[in-house]
Formats: sequence, C-alpha cells, structure tokens
Amino acid sequence: MATRTPGSAARNPKPGPARKAPAKKAAAKKAAVPGPPARKAAAKKAAAKPAPPPPRPILFRAVRALWLGLAHAVGAVFRGFGDGARNLDPAHRKDGVGLLLLALALVTAVGTWFSPQGWLGEAATNVVSGLFGRLDVLVPLLLLAVAVRLMRHPEVPEANGRILIGVSTLVVGVLGLVHIGCGAPGMSSGATRIRQAGGILGWAASTPMMAAAGPPLAVPLLLLLAFFGLLVVTATPVNRIPERLRQVGVRLGVAEPLPGEEPAPGAARAFSTAPPEDADPDALPITIEGSDDELSARRRRRRRRPDEPAEPEGEPLSFEKDPYGTRSLAAGVAADLDGALVYGVPASPLVADIVHQVKDNTAPPEEPAVPPARSGGPGAPEEHGPAPVRMEQLQLAGDITYALPPLDLLEHGAPAKARSKLNDDVVAQLSGVFAEFKVDARVTGFTRGPTVTRYEVELGPAVKVERITALAKNIAYAVATPDVRIISPIPGKSAVGVEIPNRDREMVTLGDLLRSRSAAEDTHPMVVGMGKDVEGHTVMANLAKMPHVLVAGATGAGKSSCINCLITSVLVRATPDEVRMVLVDPKRVELTAYEGIPHLITPIITNPKKAAEALQWVVREMDMRYDDLAAFGFRHVDDFNAAVRAGTVTPPLGSERELTPYPYLLVIVDELADLMMVAPRDVEDSVVRITQLARAAGIHLVLATQRPSVDVVTGLIKANVPSRLAFATSAMADSRVILDQPGAEKLIGKGDALFLPMGASKPVRMQGAFVTEAEIAKVVQHCKDQMTARYRDDVVVGGGPKKEIDEEIGDDLDLLIQAAELVVSTQFGSTSMLQRKLRVGFAKAGRLMDLMESRGIVGPSEGSKARDVLVKPDELDGVLITLRG
Repeated sequence: MATRTPGSAARNPKPGPARKAPAKKAAAKKAAVPGPPARKAAAKKAAAKPAPPPPRPILFRAVRALWLGLAHAVGAVFRGFGDGARNLDPAHRKDGVGLLLLALALVTAVGTWFSPQGWLGEAATNVVSGLFGRLDVLVPLLLLAVAVRLMRHPEVPEANGRILIGVSTLVVGVLGLVHIGCGAPGMSSGATRIRQAGGILGWAASTPMMAAAGPPLAVPLLLLLAFFGLLVVTATPVNRIPERLRQVGVRLGVAEPLPGEEPAPGAARAFSTAPPEDADPDALPITIEGSDDELSARRRRRRRRPDEPAEPEGEPLSFEKDPYGTRSLAAGVAADLDGALVYGVPASPLVADIVHQVKDNTAPPEEPAVPPARSGGPGAPEEHGPAPVRMEQLQLAGDITYALPPLDLLEHGAPAKARSKLNDDVVAQLSGVFAEFKVDARVTGFTRGPTVTRYEVELGPAVKVERITALAKNIAYAVATPDVRIISPIPGKSAVGVEIPNRDREMVTLGDLLRSRSAAEDTHPMVVGMGKDVEGHTVMANLAKMPHVLVAGATGAGKSSCINCLITSVLVRATPDEVRMVLVDPKRVELTAYEGIPHLITPIITNPKKAAEALQWVVREMDMRYDDLAAFGFRHVDDFNAAVRAGTVTPPLGSERELTPYPYLLVIVDELADLMMVAPRDVEDSVVRITQLARAAGIHLVLATQRPSVDVVTGLIKANVPSRLAFATSAMADSRVILDQPGAEKLIGKGDALFLPMGASKPVRMQGAFVTEAEIAKVVQHCKDQMTARYRDDVVVGGGPKKEIDEEIGDDLDLLIQAAELVVSTQFGSTSMLQRKLRVGFAKAGRLMDLMESRGIVGPSEGSKARDVLVKPDELDGVLITLRG
C-alpha cells in the first residue's frame, strides 16, 4: 500500500468538497493579481507600441548639450546674484530701489517733457502716456518723490506700504475725474483719444462707476476716493483735519500759534526751551547746543518734584541734590536723538513734550533771557541763573566738577538681522524632519536673536508635546549642530520652541545697550547692560534689585566679558559719589585695567587673604549703616539718603558728625574659588552675612567663578544669592549647581548665557554684551581725568600694623585656630580626633598638637591616653588673639 508524503499531498491535492473553498480563494487571487497570462498580455501590448525614435545625429546632440550647459551656467549666475541680494543689508536694498526709481524718473521726464530718444525712452513714454493720459507729465515728479523718500528714511519701512496705498488711491481717483472731464472716451475712440484723457487707469476707474451709478454720481464718488488717498498719504485722520490745517497755517505764518505752542524747529543746531505762561514755575529754561554727536550724548531734564528742595540761584548743580534731573534730561535726549533717528525708536512722552517746546536760538540775545513772571506772584519777573552749557557736568562733594563719560566712547554695533537665507533653510529642514517621522506639526514662525533663533512649532490636534522633544537628536542631525535646545512651551504661547544656533552670529556691543531706550528711561546708577535675548530685545538689569548675583561658567564662555560690561556700565552711568566699588582679582590680570579709577574704595585686591579681610570690612561697614538706619528710623539707605539731601535729618545735639549720603557699595569677586581655597570659613561667613543683610544697606555682591562645584558655591551661598547668570558649562552637574536646573551645558559659549534674576521662574537665554579693551581704556582714562582715586583709610588691606605670626606656625595658622577651637570647646585633646574632624593626615595632626602643647593649650603626651586640656572654654578668645598675633 503506497503512502503519500505531506509534500506530495500539498503539491497534488485531490479534488473534492473539502478543496472547493481554497479553489475559490485561489481563483479570486488570480483574478486580483495578474498571473502569467496577464503578464504575457501586457508584454504583447508593450510590444505593439511604436519603437523608440532613432538616435539623433551626433552634431545635433553636441549643439543641444552645449546650449543646455550654457543655459544652466547663466541661470546659476543669476540665481547666485538673487541669493546675494536677499542677504544684502536692508538699507542697501532700499538705496538700490531708490536709485532705480530715480533712473526711471529721468527717463520718463525726458520722454514726457521733451522728445523721447532711443528705444528705452520711446517705450517708457508710450507706457506712461498710455497709463496716465494727460497727467503723464507728473509721473517723473511722483517717482522722484518716492525715490527721495526711500533714500532719506530707510529706517521707517512700515510707512512705505501706507504711502504706496495712499498714492495709488489718489492717482486713480484723480485720473478718473480727468477722464470724465475730457468726455469719458471709450476704447472704440482709439488709443490717441484715450491718451488725451485720463489714460487706461482713468478709463478703468471711471467706466465701472459711470455704468453702475451714472455720470452725476460717479464724480463725487471719485472725489471721495481721491480725498481718502490724500488722507492716507499724509497720515491724517478725519477728526484731526482742523488741527493739521492750523499747523500748516502756523508754519506758513498766516496763523498765530496757540498759548504754549511754538513753531517747529528749523535746521539750527542750537535750541532753547522756555516754560509757557501756564507751565510749572519751577521748570527752568534749557539750552542745548552742539553738534549731532554732542546732542546724542545729552540727557533728558525733568521738572522738580514738590518734595525736592529748591537750589540757590547761581550755585552750580550739585550731584547730591540734583533737583532738576540732569541725568534724566541727558538720557531722554540720547534716546530721542540717537535712538529715534538711528534705530527708529519712538520718543518717550516726556522727551516729545520737551522737543515740542523748543524754539530757534541761533542768534542768542545780548541780555540773558528772562522767563515770564510766576502766576499769582508779584509783577516783577523772577530771574534765574544761566543753565550750564554741558548739562552732564555735575558737582560732587568737595566742589569737584565731574563729567560722566560720553557714550561716544563706546562703539556702535552692526544692525541686527531679522531674517537670512540660513533661517529659511532651517525652517525647511525642520518641516522635513516632521514629515519624515509623520508628526502633525508645522513651523509657524521664528524670532532671530544675535546668537540663536527660536523657531515656533505648533502641534496638530491630539499630538503630544513629547513627540517633538523625542526628536531632539534627529533635529540636531538635520540642522548639523549638536546645540539644539527645545522649550515646551514658549512662555505665553501655545507653541514649542526649538532654539538653534545661528551660523552667522552677531556681536552685541555694550554701547548699543546703553544707548537703547530702556537704558535711557531708567536713570538708576546701578542699571547695567547685560545683553540681548533670543527675540533681540535689550536686557538691562538693576544690580540694586537683584540684589546679589552669581556669575559662573567654564573657561572662555564669556564670564570676564560680562564682568567688564558690568563695571563699564557703572562707570558710564554713575559718579563716585553714587557708587563705590571693591574689586577682588586673584588672577591679577583680569581687572588691572580699572586700577586708579575714582570709584574704587581700595586698591584692586589680588591677595586672597587680604580679600577675606576686605570682606570682613564690608561686614563692619554694613553694621555701621544699619546703626544709622535704626537710629534715624529708616528702612532703606535710599530713604536715608533722600532725607539727608533734603536736610530733614540732623545729627544728635552735641555730635560733631556731619551726615552725608551713603553711596552704593558694589563688591565684585572675579574668582571665588581662589578665596575659598585659602580661607573657606572666613570667606563663607562674610559672604553669607553680607548677602543676608546688606540689601537695605546698599551693599551688593557680584560673585564670579569658573569652577561651579559644591565646595566653592556652597549651599549657604546659593541660598542667599538669588540671581544667577550661567554661561556655558562642561557638565550638567555644574548647571544644576548654578541654576538648580539643567540647560547651561547646551549653551554654545562666547557670551551665550542663561539669566535667572530674582523672582523669575525660568531663565532667559541671552547673548552677553561685549566691550573691547580699547573702549575700557577710553572710559577709564576719562574717569581718571575727572577725578583721582581717594581710598578709605579704615579699610585694612595691606596697611596698618603687620601681624606678628610665629615662623614656627607658618601657613598653618587657620588649621591651628580650628584645632584650638575644637580641643578647647570639647575639652578633649586627641590626635586621632583632629584627623577625623579636620580631615588631615597623622603627621599634620601631630604637628598641630605639638604647636598647641608649646603654647600651653594642651599638656604633654601620655602614651595612648588623650592629652589634658589646660585652657578653659571662657579663655578661648584670648588664646585665639594670641595665636593670630
């Protein structure tokens, strides 16, 4: 009996009822998928198609290849020019458009005013005459006006669209009226008849209106259209038409200005302001003279507040009182002239009010101008002393005239870019990543900063944010950079931010920050320029409100540049009577450029041990200030200073002390790690005490280190220094030490930083400012020329009686003092205990025990037993004084 193998059964199945269903399925599959018969049929059809054409002659192919190669080369050249023009400076692009319009104005003027010459002139004349009809003679003037507008005001691009819409509307309305006035000829009348009327534009504007409303109604409608275009061009709302007409009359001299209104200033460079009749009688006239560069360095002047005392006439402006706000005047005028004219920054209301009141003073009167009499006062006018020529000249204590360094000493930076081709490429790369991984997300926009650009990504419905954060490495691979930082979400927006470094980084200069409007409006002397954020906004910080800041980052990340910007900002904005500084530079080379400036309260400290003594002096100064605040009933040094300047605070009877305002005291430590290595306990105690209490006393610390580890930035220091500035770090652990969160390890260095001020929940990414050594030297030299440094005698740094420390102790004084405190407080003298508590070796612990034995603190050794302690705990202070010499 023959048996079947499973293979043979599978290959040759028997027909039967059980095989019907598979047979049906196989038939259906054959019907769905073309089998060999179908493929044969397709092959027959393909064979039935006509054969390909025979190959072209070799000469034809050579000419064709040469022509295509030449076309590709020419196209590549023109595309290269187009890409280069896209990345061109916007100001140059506007100049190019203006010069092109000027050329078109010349060509059309020759063709319409005279006789056209050449094919270009004839073509331009035919086009212009055909479009504008009888008004073709005005087209060159219109093109000339637009060209002059683009070249004179390239910094106000938002007005170009308004002017274009207004001029187009005005031209269409006028041409329609001209066409109706010339009989409204149609197209059947011929091209010559159309040209002698309103042209094609006039025909297109008038014909639909006449057909829709009839000729009687078409004329007023076109008049309204032209009137609307005129209002748009002049930026005049309907409700302000009477005011604008009155201003035109005042300019033409046919109308009298209203009380307190002066005609617009001319081109003169010397102006003066005088208060109107109904103005505040305490406002003095202002004289501003000089060139544009000098005017850009002036400040805004505010009116005297009622609570400020009046200054005697003829007395030079005192910086301590400063009743007329000379600093505010200078800052405001700098923002108006330098910011508004150069960067398009709108003027503040106070500056606009001052500029509105200026009048021409090119021909100064022989006698000093006399302001009008006070309202309600006697009839005789009240005379005021002449205002100083240079408003930033300030009178310090001791009759010392001090001038703040002008902002012209700091260089201007290059204009910021809002967009580049690289940004468009990154947008395409991000969109490609989302498409490849099938994530419903799209890039809706981006904000370009100096260093990084933040791309906004909006998610589709039911898409998790984790889908974007999980693609961080893929995005980094697509844009070819490892420094990709994802923010989810962007604060204030329902979008995920992807921060990608710019390949064309921009430099942020300190001069641009101090000339910005935010710096001009804030007149506090402790306001410093920090940098610009991802959106390109200026980041200014008030050191008095931080009130202390920790600056940390790896070597070369930008920490030293940040310290230089802080010090230079203080030198430019504050006088020595406002801010005094203590600079600690253990590196000995970072802060040497500031040696001898009048703001220093002591020479630059380079010895870490002397730095610890200086910090202890700061603690004593803080206690003395708090004693005064408590004695006179004030809670902050600013209130105490205001009362001293106003004369409402007097010393106690019988006291010979003369009360003077306390300046802000700024202590900058450039390398905290060196101090913590030499005297960790003393430095930590002083820093903690200062940071805990010194805010109301006007004392502020800036601690910088390039080693942000837990043994340098201890928990006590971190708890009392609320503001942090983190530059690029080498590890995430360092970022957690500085910011208590990761992020600094993803920064790209060279000034890229995360700024976490006090009270902020998330750090702000910014590009730190940069100031060159040449700019620092100019500012420092200006300060030295104004005033010499006067150091405090009570700061014991390198002066006073020298401590007489035994040569036997040497550099072990700090360890010996700690060992003496430990042994006397516990009344237990053991070498092994010193090893454990002080974390020293057996040899060092034995030497410390021998030193204490020679000074009568412990008894002699008795084998393995602990030594007897010969000093009682209440005698410890005297022993420590003896050990310190």
